[in-house]
Amino acid sequence: MTDTAAYPQTDLRTGALDDWRRYRGVRTRRIMSFILDYTFVLLLSLPAAFVVFLLGIVSFGLGWGLYAVLLPVVAILYVGFTMGGRTQATPGMRMAGVEVRRLDGEAMDPPLAVLHGVLFWASTSVLTPFILLVSLFTRRKQLLHDLLLGTVIIRRH
Repeated sequence: MTDTAAYPQTDLRTGALDDWRRYRGVRTRRIMSFILDYTFVLLLSLPAAFVVFLLGIVSFGLGWGLYAVLLPVVAILYVGFTMGGRTQATPGMRMAGVEVRRLDGEAMDPPLAVLHGVLFWASTSVLTPFILLVSLFTRRKQLLHDLLLGTVIIRRH
């Protein structure tokens, strides 16, 4: 069988998440998806910044205060609607060939997807990026926020 051999197509509640092939190369793919996703967030922020600029003009400068929250708001909307959507993955995750799953087999919803992103940023900001080394010691290559939320990143079928 090749590296891209089909994974068990069974319901994820029946133990398919324990298949070791689902985690092969996940750390590298997560890094790639992070770079891709935040490139997309930055690109999406450009038209949003233009809208804020126009709001600042019509509000005599008051709208320009929105620049302080522009990037976090764009990132939250991006993660909520993509990872919390039907595909269970951001565009960067899809391009890298991974998706997020809850350990209980239920679908990821937008609030949980946003919390997943916020906890990632909080853990790396407060505990330094060295917290990412947690994935070296977990069976499913989970990070701290994955462990707290009961989620896992797996390779796509």
